[in-house]
Amino acid sequence: MKSKGKVWQSVQTFGRSLLLPVALMAPIGMVMGICNALTQSYMIEQFGWLSNGTLQIILKSLKSITSVIFDNIPLLFAMGVAYGLSKKEKGIAVFSSVVAYLTLNIVMNVYLTVTGTLAPAETMSQLGQGVVLGVQTLRIDALGGIISGIVAAKCADRFYKLQLPLAFAFFSGKKSVPIISFAVMIPIGLVIPFFWAIITKILISSSVILMNKYVGPGVYMTLNRMLIPFGLHHVLSSIVRFTEAGGVYMIDGEQYIGVMNALNQILFNLGPTHEAWNELMPTLSSYMAPAQMLTTLFRIPAIGLAMYHTAFTKNKKVAKGVIITVCLTAFLGNITEPLEFTLLLVSPILFFTYAILAGVMTIPMSFLGIKMGYIRGTIFDFGIFGLLYENTNWINLVLLGLVNFVVFYFVFKFMIKKFNFVTPGREDFELNEDASHLLKEKRYKEIAEIVIEGLGGKANILTVENCVSRLRVDVENPDLINQDKIRESGCLGIFLPSEKHIHVVFGPHVEFVKHAVDDTIKQLA
Repeated sequence: MKSKGKVWQSVQTFGRSLLLPVALMAPIGMVMGICNALTQSYMIEQFGWLSNGTLQIILKSLKSITSVIFDNIPLLFAMGVAYGLSKKEKGIAVFSSVVAYLTLNIVMNVYLTVTGTLAPAETMSQLGQGVVLGVQTLRIDALGGIISGIVAAKCADRFYKLQLPLAFAFFSGKKSVPIISFAVMIPIGLVIPFFWAIITKILISSSVILMNKYVGPGVYMTLNRMLIPFGLHHVLSSIVRFTEAGGVYMIDGEQYIGVMNALNQILFNLGPTHEAWNELMPTLSSYMAPAQMLTTLFRIPAIGLAMYHTAFTKNKKVAKGVIITVCLTAFLGNITEPLEFTLLLVSPILFFTYAILAGVMTIPMSFLGIKMGYIRGTIFDFGIFGLLYENTNWINLVLLGLVNFVVFYFVFKFMIKKFNFVTPGREDFELNEDASHLLKEKRYKEIAEIVIEGLGGKANILTVENCVSRLRVDVENPDLINQDKIRESGCLGIFLPSEKHIHVVFGPHVEFVKHAVDDTIKQLA
């Protein structure tokens, strides 16, 4: 049981480590999207002021500058995974991940050269090869970065205190980590090409289901929602976005692996006038921001309204504040966990209904010709990638969203009343306004003190981390956890994915709460 718990925790930690590069891509992608849209000929024709030469130079230059992030996604994943997984020397782990990634690419180049399978430049893209950081190598994209990051993190944790004989003492300790990472990547780089065909077949096999034209978006959305409580939805998203599981696309003779790589090429480089826009964008969009917008802009407000209308009169005022906060968090910030954790806390049946219904109501997207980016499902993304771009069919997204709103509202209103689910505002006792005010007033120190006490005190807390919306805490003794006390902090949800691991949802406040918890623990030392 202990080994299962450790594996589960490792998977969760890995999922969390993927957030760092994705979090970087989201805002830079928005900037890139704006620049790309405003340099399109149809936009210049529509708005004469965009034809200004200096403005166009600035926009095109900014587009080129931001593209460096998307041209180096595997390297970003290597560093992000190394930072997220390493427990001791994170700095040396990140440095070693770069060494590992560079080594991996050159070793695969050597393998291809020696075996006579290094493709000519004109055909390498068709054969799954490409130029990465100046080296022609096997195109394993983000997976290569992830492998490099894992190796570097493990080497850092294992060897950062390595002691060598006196003659080699200079290379002891932290200096040994990049050297060992380099050495470890050599056999890995030689093995990967040998097994790559098998790995690709496995990923493509999952693609048959996940990328199915008729039910794929629905299956993906349901799985994505179901994995949210465990913090593993980022793993699924990354697999679809950056591996063969998300499909392999040929665009102008170039091979693009995964949904996001293909989307980036079409959205930022080719534009709405290219044939790939109509051919591929409807499929790609069904797995990216537009699908998420159905949840953030329509489903969660609908569920929130259903909760408010079913709340008891005495609690409506406080419930209204909580529900509005939850809805705005999703609407403006693409953070859906507060409501999802609320559903899970109220009843697994309610959460399961939400996940299944979300999948079913996503299926029509593939048939509506919606052609939009990007990662996040906020109202800002809708404005940039829906309204600014030509030929996006954003109106179809709105129409589908309104249908989703109506369905979710009536389904959840019916279920809450029928089964008497205790959603916000339906508690037997009168709600305390003080708890909700703690977050509104940003009283993070007080929140931290309450959380620490609720977790069983400083001595019971092993590690405190955070992702986008929740604290992730490992505890020594789960019996000491007082969930009622933790709720006094104003948190938006509590979940225990494993025996000694607890998630406490604070939405966009989470990073500030985490810092306050860290500071308070230090003061108590």
